Amino acid sequence: MGRKFKAGQNAVYPVLGVVEVQGVEEKEILGSRKSFYILNVLESSVKLMVPTDNIESVGLRPVVPRKEVKKILDILKEENGEVPKLGVQSWNKRYKEYADKVKSGDIYEIARVLRDIHHLKKVKNLSFGEKRIMENALSHVVKELSISLRKKEGEVSNQIEEIFS
Repeated sequence: MGRKFKAGQNAVYPVLGVVEVQGVEEKEILGSRKSFYILNVLESSVKLMVPTDNIESVGLRPVVPRKEVKKILDILKEENGEVPKLGVQSWNKRYKEYADKVKSGDIYEIARVLRDIHHLKKVKNLSFGEKRIMENALSHVVKELSISLRKKEGEVSNQIEEIFS
């Protein structure tokens, strides 16, 4: 087993975002004992159990370290982000690519999606799906950076809005 998480520690679970590790519980499943992390999704009543020996395959990872935050903000500041080709065919492909990147839980990819959709917003009206992905990406980035920086989400959100204004 690679990483270990402690009770009270924050981590990131792909799709769901930032979670708090409540602890480890032993459960008997099909005659064998397994250890599970008990995770609580922040700002939600959702709790989940992840086998401690399965965290890499589900993508559970630590919150991005404070020293990496500048790299994420630099990604958001890039003026040469990808402005994708427009059109119906490319919209479907673009939507799937964005959704997959956000679902991956990779904070750097999520930041790129957020940046690219903001660039796209300058040249066209966003579809409902694009707006939803942008809001989801923004939420993931704000929550994770606020925990990493020990700042309120509103402060981080304002900092990101300044980058895009």
